[in-house]
Amino acid sequence: MQERFTLFSIGYLKKHEEEYSIIEILSKYEMACDGLREGMYIIVLCWFHMCDDKENRSLLMVHPMGDTKQPLKGVFATRSNSRPNPIGHYTVKIHKIEGNKIYIEKIDAYEGTPIIDIKPFLRQLDCPLSES
Repeated sequence: MQERFTLFSIGYLKKHEEEYSIIEILSKYEMACDGLREGMYIIVLCWFHMCDDKENRSLLMVHPMGDTKQPLKGVFATRSNSRPNPIGHYTVKIHKIEGNKIYIEKIDAYEGTPIIDIKPFLRQLDCPLSES
């Protein structure tokens, strides 16, 4: 059975400056940013809205990094934005916060990309020891 879920954008990637990308948090979610601080690493989850179509959602195998010289791999083994649910994941440092704007390291998402969640990066949870 395939379930449906409802996601809400909490903000948008507003623009890229020379050094930073800027997340603009919607006013109704501003209080949820209490506790975020400059210098902190966060995980930013976004919706790759430019890839949210039947074709991209049905791709299950891709060439890593779009390099056709590399063998096809399952999308779950890649960072491809073509996947059943086009969710982007970035771990970035907060450089500054001004009101509802969070200045982060530059990311490759397009301006206007919906931000669906922000979580603090916690080394013990997000970097478990592994061989890969």
